[in-house]
Amino acid sequence: MNMASKTGTRTSRWGWLTLFASTTTLFCCALPILLVTLGLGAVSAAMFANVPFLKFLARHEPWLFLFSFCMLAISTWSVYRSGRTCPVDPILAAQCAKADRWNKRVLKFSIAIWCIGFTAAYLSVPLLNLFGG
Repeated sequence: MNMASKTGTRTSRWGWLTLFASTTTLFCCALPILLVTLGLGAVSAAMFANVPFLKFLARHEPWLFLFSFCMLAISTWSVYRSGRTCPVDPILAAQCAKADRWNKRVLKFSIAIWCIGFTAAYLSVPLLNLFGG
């Protein structure tokens, strides 16, 4: 296995780890707020009562957002850094280009999820007070 395919695998792992980290922010923060907004507060309470890791995530929300932001920053650097090249071999080059496209898609999806979670957790009340009166 050459160095370029090892680098692509490592980048792919960062992408999936970033997706996992940003998804946890969505489950801990955005989903309960959405449920309460829709009048399903009992469902949100039942989730927190029956899924122990949600309580842990909610208690450590600032650290969770900081960690996931750092993961997104590292992943963005890893995907978009200069000097990344694919192998010369046409088959490996095609696989490298395909992996690169998927890494960028996963990264963009992760950033969108993180932004939704951050907005729900930290910006929804100030924005509501600002525009809702």
